[in-house]
Order: sequence, then C-alpha cells, then structure tokens
Amino acid sequence: MNLPPKVTDRAFARLSEIGAAAQGQALRVAVEGGGCSGFQYEIKLDAPEDDDLILEKDGERVLVDQISLPFLTGAVIDFTEELIGARFTIDNPNATSSCGCGTSFAM
Repeated sequence: MNLPPKVTDRAFARLSEIGAAAQGQALRVAVEGGGCSGFQYEIKLDAPEDDDLILEKDGERVLVDQISLPFLTGAVIDFTEELIGARFTIDNPNATSSCGCGTSFAM
C-alpha cells in the first residue's frame, strides 16, 4: 500500500506564520528531473490544481501533483531551523542517496 506523504505540525505552523492560506496560496512540493543526484525537490508557494493531492490542517495546505506523488510515498515534509538557516525539508524513504544540499536525491 502506498502511503501518502505526511506533513509535520511544525511545517503547518510555519505556513501559518507566513500567511500562506490568507494569500490563497499553499506549499507545493514537487519532484523534477535534474540536480546533482538525478532528481530534485521544488518547494514553493502556489495555487492548487484540480488533480493535486491536498494535505490540510487548520486551513493551511500542502500540495503534491500526481506525477510527483509516487516519488514521495511515505515521505515526511517538515520545517527546520538550523544555524545555516531555516527551510522546509523532506525525509524521503524512497531516496537511495542524496547530495549535501538536501534538495537533490537518487532512487
């Protein structure tokens, strides 16, 4: 059974802080070809499309398109704050390797 990606409470809280829903936007997480490991994540604020998977909590939404969904099965979308900066992160159990930047991975 393919599990949809999960979004942490911390990621939803960050979306609320930046006012994504109030602007009619949601966080889009997509997988594209490229990057130094073969695939890369695209994370941006965007409007929902008709065929998106929508993960929602307290009015905040995270979108995953149908093409990216198989690559994100069982993944966890989070928000982290570290000394080098704050960002949305993806812990993807499907990735066999990733590069040092954390936005590129192989399967």
